[in-house]
Amino acid sequence: MSFKVKKAVFPVAGLGTRFLPATKTVPKEMLPVVDKPLIQYAVDEAIEAGIDTLVFVTNRYKHSVADYFDKAYELEQKLEKAGKSELLAMIRDVLPRHVRCVFVTQAEALGLGHAVLCARPVIGDEPFAVLLPDDLIWSRGRGALGQMVDLAERTASSVISVQTVPNEQTSSYGIVSAPTFTGRYGAIEQIVEKPKPEVAPSNLAVVGRYVLSGAIFPILEKTRSGAGGEIQLTDAIAELLRNDPVLAYQFEGRRFDCGTRIGLIEATIQYALDHEDLADEARAYMQAALAEK
Repeated sequence: MSFKVKKAVFPVAGLGTRFLPATKTVPKEMLPVVDKPLIQYAVDEAIEAGIDTLVFVTNRYKHSVADYFDKAYELEQKLEKAGKSELLAMIRDVLPRHVRCVFVTQAEALGLGHAVLCARPVIGDEPFAVLLPDDLIWSRGRGALGQMVDLAERTASSVISVQTVPNEQTSSYGIVSAPTFTGRYGAIEQIVEKPKPEVAPSNLAVVGRYVLSGAIFPILEKTRSGAGGEIQLTDAIAELLRNDPVLAYQFEGRRFDCGTRIGLIEATIQYALDHEDLADEARAYMQAALAEK
């Protein structure tokens, strides 16, 4: 059986309490980095990796993500009449024509594992990707998910993105033990959700990109609540390890934790400095602002 990854899950049901009061009305996935919302960067990364079905797991109150990817007929008509062709193309090209969106409701906030399980009716038993839009990964070359999909399809294995974190931060992440690496990847022997530093198997932390076998779904259905009283994807992956290979992958690129205020600021600076139209002005302003301090 071939291991082809064509579908991706985006868990976007969270409340984004770290960004209140902004997220009282604007979902955190819609917070902008320069001129695009976080969700657009994650979607672009997925499409570049060959994904053609985007599954958004949301809650019953959040409509902005669906509205963003829907057609805006009135706005398009106004831009067309005004002759603003570049802006018109920009909003029409949010998604390529061959890519479809599916929206699934997570009735209760029961954790990342439960959010992924909610996507099962769309995914079936196929391999699939999971992208957490909070983790924005900047790369000059192939995107992080594309790198992972290439490895997953080549090895017919699940692949999880990891990066090294300070020992004192292990209790904030899923942590893996992968003693032997070949280049950028290694087989995972153990995965633990948010271990204290003194018992963590390593300081290799799982960050927001996964490529998973469809075999994870029957495991998720049986997974009980773990850390934080939630159904943890990490616990299901630990069970998957018993029968299937799962690889840890150290991606090429830089991750910004946009679930934090400083992470969103850092990402905005990086993308402004990398922006074709804004880079020179952004750099000049930053230099001037720093000189005043």
